[in-house]
Amino acid sequence: MLNLDATNLQNKNNLLAFSAGVDSSALFFLLLENNIKFDIAIVDYGVREQSKKEVAHAKALAKKHKLFCHNIKAPKFDTHFEKRARDFRYEFFDSLVTIEGYDNIITAHQLNDQLEWLLMRLSKGAGLSELLGLEPIIQKESYTLLRPLLSYSKDELLDYLHTHRHPYFIDESNFDEKHERNKFRKQFSNALLHEYKEGIKRSFDYLRADKASLQSGFETIYTHKSLHIIKLHDMHSKVRAADITLKKLGYLLSASQRREIDKETSLVIGGEWAVSLQDNLLYIAPYTHTDMPKTFKEKCRINKIPAKVRAYYFKENITV
Repeated sequence: MLNLDATNLQNKNNLLAFSAGVDSSALFFLLLENNIKFDIAIVDYGVREQSKKEVAHAKALAKKHKLFCHNIKAPKFDTHFEKRARDFRYEFFDSLVTIEGYDNIITAHQLNDQLEWLLMRLSKGAGLSELLGLEPIIQKESYTLLRPLLSYSKDELLDYLHTHRHPYFIDESNFDEKHERNKFRKQFSNALLHEYKEGIKRSFDYLRADKASLQSGFETIYTHKSLHIIKLHDMHSKVRAADITLKKLGYLLSASQRREIDKETSLVIGGEWAVSLQDNLLYIAPYTHTDMPKTFKEKCRINKIPAKVRAYYFKENITV
């Protein structure tokens, strides 16, 4: 039996990221069972003929259960499909949060997804915060991202759907091993979960507890859009704080970038992100250029605002 923790879902304006696949279909019906009010959002990437049927199914399902179905057709992505599709998807969700005022975005990531992520990052060299890429609750600036299925495996979700005769679609592209995630799924994670599911579940619980303990060395004291100011309780937390914060902002640090952050007090990561240390405060913001009045620059200097984030302060009209 699957138990859904509805603590953060009750009396909220919820949006479910829906694909009509196994995971999101199981979550759809679990939300209904728990009397959670929600709408759904589905993206048609146009790369499979079946995607049209999935969108039609989503609309019909929403109509049947008196929910609203948001849908959008993505442009064609010729390169870096997975990243660009993900960015497009979350930009769509963000726009719905702004327009419709959703409190929560709910995604159907599950235990297999967690293990696949951990194994992929482990193979490239990663620290604890990056290995645990999927958190059950992430507080974004304008909404909360919830993943209530992380303790359930794909097989458990399939059993639930079959037992209750709920409809779902199978995305055949999930079996194409040219995608790295599918390769890890077929060759490693599925077999590990088949043999050691309960132990793997417990390990993720222990790792999250360890991660929370490690994060006690810093705290975010101010955010404005993509600006984060983090108070370091000890200087050894600098890399960890930058790693976790940038991941929340959608940027994954490489091992060499983490070493750079450890050595330098002010730098630009990937040409995109300014990371600057001022006393015990770590500033992270998009790196940008703009002309600024001398009076503004002087005010920043007096208030110890690092040079590399000043342009972002000015563009966003952030109080100095």
